[in-house]
Amino acid sequence: MSTQKGTLINKYTPNYVIFDLETTGISPNYDEVIEISALKVKGGEVVDEFNTLVNPGRKIPFGATKVNGITNAMVAEAPAFSHVLAEFLDFAEGLVLVGHNIARFDMKFIWRDAEQYFGEIPQNNYVDTLQVARKHLPKMEHHRLVDLAEHYGISSEGAHRALNDCYMNQKVYECMVAEMREAHQKRVEEARKKASEDVEVQQRPQHFTVKIRGVVER
Repeated sequence: MSTQKGTLINKYTPNYVIFDLETTGISPNYDEVIEISALKVKGGEVVDEFNTLVNPGRKIPFGATKVNGITNAMVAEAPAFSHVLAEFLDFAEGLVLVGHNIARFDMKFIWRDAEQYFGEIPQNNYVDTLQVARKHLPKMEHHRLVDLAEHYGISSEGAHRALNDCYMNQKVYECMVAEMREAHQKRVEEARKKASEDVEVQQRPQHFTVKIRGVVER
């Protein structure tokens, strides 16, 4: 870790950690993490998972409980985020972090609390699947995770609990990547075909018509 944040990237790597947070509210400035989950992916396949509730050190607002179902009783004996965050960063192993809307939300909690607890910021580069979806599927009206799951025929059961969202998002991400690769390959093949046709036209023999003017005497 250092004082330099990781970079938002859009390049796919088959080895990454996809994660999700549940919090007491929507403000990275004032709210606290109450659940963090993650999946370690190697070669495009899930190989390990990380999942724990977190005691935020304050009461969970009713509005937050209404969204994610996490109650004060559920987190009463949970560890503090200072302990959990250290374990999560060890789990991440410096790999690229992937998540939905993490550029504007989840990463800000990670950076804020890592700096507060450890005096340093994790340098993991990260991919925001919300931004990937908006670019890849511009015709979709909404790009919420549940909308993307429905688009790809993936179950959204248990949405808004961190681990369920991680599994959902991992499948969505791999589906989008597969489609983007297919589209890219199609463009490459079309470009090659066009280039081949252009070369064929250039190499085609040219036939010229010559006009001869004269007088027939006999």
